[in-house]
Amino acid sequence: MSVIKHKNQRVGIFIDTQNLYHSAKNIYNAKVNFGQVVKEALDGRQLIRAVAYVITTESGEEKSFFEALEKVGIATKTKNLQIFSGGSKKADWDVGLAVDAIKLAPKLDAIVLVTGDGDFVPLVEYLQVNEGCQVEVVSFGRSSSSKLIETCDDFIDLDLAPQKYLIGYRDRRGSRRGPKPTE
Repeated sequence: MSVIKHKNQRVGIFIDTQNLYHSAKNIYNAKVNFGQVVKEALDGRQLIRAVAYVITTESGEEKSFFEALEKVGIATKTKNLQIFSGGSKKADWDVGLAVDAIKLAPKLDAIVLVTGDGDFVPLVEYLQVNEGCQVEVVSFGRSSSSKLIETCDDFIDLDLAPQKYLIGYRDRRGSRRGPKPTE
């Protein structure tokens, strides 16, 4: 991977919130510190836009989470959770995230995808070849597509320092690590 980062780069950050949330919950039984993830991804460069793609439920219990994202400068795009007649549920923003990244690409030098989902490999390839963007991925390596990691220009593996990116993380000894929960 060849990557160039400098302070004048215009960066767009697109966050697959469900992907990161479930990875953190399943691997570490913790919550993601999205503000810290964005700060790490930005790496001192010029932020043009950071967008988290989120799902709303009928109960509305996620409202405080959305407000917390907006407080740290992350815009949210919401979609309702779909519940089908058989009881199955669907919450998917992949196409919306991809379309937004393609639409914003002409105004960006670097695009950061915060996801481990291999379905984004064609998007990465398109942005690199057709838009000339540097494409970086930020995710938990243990739950990320190896093809996505291989295809992007840079990969930040959150597994290398989970205490830095998680709220409520406990290491193997049971010690609490990372920032204290803000709830």
